[in-house]
Amino acid sequence: MKWENLTSIDFEKAVKETNVCIIAFGVLERHGDHLPLGTDFLNGHKIATLASDIEPSVVFPPFYFGQIYEARCFPGTLTIKPTLLLELIQGVLDEIGRNGFKKIILFNAHGGNDAFLKFLAQCQLWEEKSYQVYMYLRDRSKEKMEKFNQICETNLHGHACECETSISLYNHSHLVQMDKISKDTYYPKKKLSHLPNNFSGLNWYSNYPDHYVGNANYATSEKGKMLVQMEVESLAKFIAAVKNDEVLETLSQEFHSRF
Repeated sequence: MKWENLTSIDFEKAVKETNVCIIAFGVLERHGDHLPLGTDFLNGHKIATLASDIEPSVVFPPFYFGQIYEARCFPGTLTIKPTLLLELIQGVLDEIGRNGFKKIILFNAHGGNDAFLKFLAQCQLWEEKSYQVYMYLRDRSKEKMEKFNQICETNLHGHACECETSISLYNHSHLVQMDKISKDTYYPKKKLSHLPNNFSGLNWYSNYPDHYVGNANYATSEKGKMLVQMEVESLAKFIAAVKNDEVLETLSQEFHSRF
């Protein structure tokens, strides 16, 4: 169920019946020359909505505020001051909780959010909340990866690549400009490879200054359909597990009672 499509009465009923809200995190950033700036949040919200159709839950409206400082140099990117970003999203979570949800699922559709959202989840320990936060982590099991590799023809992925372009073709083909894709495969430049075991805010940019990875020419809507179905099924199972969970709340109460 989409939060924004519900009436106030229907919303109140949905909160009581599901007790779970999903917020899909994306950003506004360049995705090569062929995909829209909103690729991450468009695909994330779509997948979350499809999963909620299988396992009833409420999906927060499209959300496009996140960590994307490494793409500030590209037109159309939207960034927010780090401290404000953390306060903003924490405020959104608090509002979701104030509306009655006891369980909130963070569904990340943008790789650059990984570390930030894990930190956000840890921040919930700062003070006791009326709700619990669950961060969905994509299934990287051997079985899942084998299925993924059977669908995709290329082996270099990460951004605006074959898989992400295929998903976009399936979800919103009218926004994909296949004629803008270069014939070349874009490999990492490795401009910081002389610094072993180092992490810098410019790591991503040093490898992909065009904000494009791999070769999207192999993308098709058919592949996108299979990839979306895989993710939707996995997320739906996670939603079901969260609904049935009684341990996290108990642990939270125990943890905070020890102060």
